[in-house]
Amino acid sequence: MNLIKTPVKGMRDFLPEEMQIREYVINKIKNTYINFGYNIIETPIVEHIENLSSNQGGENEKLIFKILKRGEKLKEAEDTDLTDSGLRYDLTLPLSRFYANNANNLSYPFKSMQIGPVFRAERPQKGRYRQFTQCDIDILGENSIMAEIDLITATSTLLNQFPINYTIRINDRRILSSMALYAGFKEEDIDKVLISLDKLDKIGETGVKIELLAKGFDEETIQTYLNLFKREVINSPQDYCGNLFNDYLEDNVIENLENIIITTKNTCNANIIFDPTLVRGMSYYTGPIFEIASPEFQGSIGGGGRYDKMISKFINISTPACGFSIGFERLVSILLEKNFKVPETKEKCAFIIEKNMPLIDILKEANILRNQNKIVKVMYRNKNAKHQKEILLEEGYTNIKEFFNNK
Repeated sequence: MNLIKTPVKGMRDFLPEEMQIREYVINKIKNTYINFGYNIIETPIVEHIENLSSNQGGENEKLIFKILKRGEKLKEAEDTDLTDSGLRYDLTLPLSRFYANNANNLSYPFKSMQIGPVFRAERPQKGRYRQFTQCDIDILGENSIMAEIDLITATSTLLNQFPINYTIRINDRRILSSMALYAGFKEEDIDKVLISLDKLDKIGETGVKIELLAKGFDEETIQTYLNLFKREVINSPQDYCGNLFNDYLEDNVIENLENIIITTKNTCNANIIFDPTLVRGMSYYTGPIFEIASPEFQGSIGGGGRYDKMISKFINISTPACGFSIGFERLVSILLEKNFKVPETKEKCAFIIEKNMPLIDILKEANILRNQNKIVKVMYRNKNAKHQKEILLEEGYTNIKEFFNNK
């Protein structure tokens, strides 16, 4: 029986043309964020199952690729205790563990950049895969809105380098919570309510209401809450909220959100708007949250927010934290649909050699050009030399030199 040649469902192979764009985008990400002072780190793709299942990942905790225990541990395990680890579903939780383990060796505040694969066992669809690359920046140890401003400014600076249209939507989890308390929900039920509200743009108001009723919540409370989102959306948290939720809202929440919007608009020309329906699915968010929307892609192409309580779950020290994740796969998908071409920065040369020719002098000549920072591909002549040269030209090899055996 032949082996299976196609990738596992939800995984992909990448051809050279797409890899060229992927590498170009990754280099842009790295260079931009390094210029803002972010430090590249790396964490394992395998994480403790206790961390992955700690009620921090929202709906993603239902999508964990679990890893069985090995050897004697598996033989001794009970049916309900067969796993001890799993593949990470995002980069935020591993970062929190990393910081808790290495804080004494890091600067404070610490600006982190991660680029790597994450895994979710969900139904594959356009722009959504079981393995995909995430690109995250985070600031750990900064409790002021300087963190949010820096993250949004850096990400806007990055996105402005690509031919895409985008809007950054912003809200605050504390505003959503205050609205829920105002409507009559109990504080311990807020996470359950927000998980359903996060689906508003997918299943509509009726779908959210049905889901909340199924969770056992009072219909009048549900309707009161949903009615709050029917108010006219003004691009100002203060104008939208007024004094309605003051009894349930911490001081300076709205003022800080206003300052984030105004500052980022005026420093990096960020296209940023207040959106009271923005939730973000992860239950670890504690403050401002943001998401990147583009008319060129259905769904977000990035997002993030503040998660001040995550690291204290590893060590009993309160550590403020805030992060932004770029939807790398979706950004690449938009560029591919636009037939985006990576700008050529090096001259590309091709040597086509007739077979049975001496190679030493030809390879020396190729190395001289490579030392001049040129790309040189050396290859034997195909039977269809015309087609061979056409392919090289399509790949950007504008300088083609042919070598013939004159003997």
